[in-house]
Amino acid sequence: MKYFSLNNRDHVSNFENAVIRGLAPDKGLYFPEEIVKLPESFFKKLPELSKTEIAFEAIRDYVGSEIPDDALEEIINTTLDFEFPVVKVKEGIGSLELFHGPTLAFKDVGARFMAGSLGYFIKKGNIGNVTVLVATSGDTGGAVANGFLGVEGIDVVILYPKGKVSEIQEKQLTTLGQNITALEVDGAFDECQAMVKQAFLDDEISEKRKLTSANSINLARWLPQMFYYFLAYKQLQEKHEKLVFSVPSGNFGNICAGMLAKEMGLPIDHFVASNNANDTVTSYLQTEVYKPKPSVQTISNAMDVGDPSNFVRILQLFNNEYLSLKKNLSAYSFDDIQTKNAINEVFNETGYVMDPHGAVGYLGLQKFLKDKSGYYGTFLETAHPVKFLDTVENVIGEKVAIPDSIERIRHKEKKSLQISNYEDLKGYLLS
Repeated sequence: MKYFSLNNRDHVSNFENAVIRGLAPDKGLYFPEEIVKLPESFFKKLPELSKTEIAFEAIRDYVGSEIPDDALEEIINTTLDFEFPVVKVKEGIGSLELFHGPTLAFKDVGARFMAGSLGYFIKKGNIGNVTVLVATSGDTGGAVANGFLGVEGIDVVILYPKGKVSEIQEKQLTTLGQNITALEVDGAFDECQAMVKQAFLDDEISEKRKLTSANSINLARWLPQMFYYFLAYKQLQEKHEKLVFSVPSGNFGNICAGMLAKEMGLPIDHFVASNNANDTVTSYLQTEVYKPKPSVQTISNAMDVGDPSNFVRILQLFNNEYLSLKKNLSAYSFDDIQTKNAINEVFNETGYVMDPHGAVGYLGLQKFLKDKSGYYGTFLETAHPVKFLDTVENVIGEKVAIPDSIERIRHKEKKSLQISNYEDLKGYLLS
């Protein structure tokens, strides 16, 4: 499989080079030259396949022969060694729980797959040490830190916005040490992301470090997110309703991977991009005008993105045809009060505890399903409620059980370096 830059179709790369680079030289995101259509026979046998077998068939053509089948299966096995249950919340509504991995967030899948892929390429070639440079608005940092911890030949540098991630999220990315360095930025996520993109274009840094990114802009982080939807479909296919998935959306990598799976033939009828107050895409679908905005801080902080990088990939999936996109995607935005009310309502009615991101997903699903029939709706619960402990406990009025993996890090000492601007980041990378 070849990949082209969304800024310049003449720039073409293989999978390995695209993963190592992260971004194309022209700052464009990589996109596959072909959307692989899976055969009907695959979907017929899907109920009998294991998680690894399903994921292998879904992603094999995108990796090609660049990772041998046995090595790819091993990477997938490690990536998916936990469960992805669809839990019934209400009649006709389920929650796809993506928080059963090591850092209790959906990003464990992409981070682990990328760590395995990049680790394979480093071992097989002579590319030397690689620095993974990543910005996080919440869960990416912890997942990347855990996924790459101790991987030979890889240093990880994580930028996160000071005071704008939860305490537990911060502990997950600042307490591991070894090959992980956390940079605490005096600014918002958009500024962290802008610094990362600028560093990739800086020749002085490129001469000293081989940089790649572990945000969902990287193919090896973005593509494996399609696994969620295939695994959910295996659990939902006996239902006769049309399937709609509501995805809490920040940088839009997760929902973009789901929409890619749909284009590959996965029988999903519709997607809902559920946004918090950062409503750039919601506004676009209402006006056909894409206008990035400064990000706004909310209680669903992993979605605090004013200019989502992966939305350009969604546009490409539909050949930049607005009406075609609108047939497949709806978008709604909700504020913090609505989010808290949803957490409280669902807990009181069902006993199910949602985190703020899942609650936004639930709200988007409810809005889409209003006055519609024949659908089975699934919202993505992308993080364990414990990661937003104060918010959730204050809303439901009860204590949330703390998993052992979180209890072990709660009292560890945070270790981070403070930076304020790009020159600070550049100075660190050149030191």
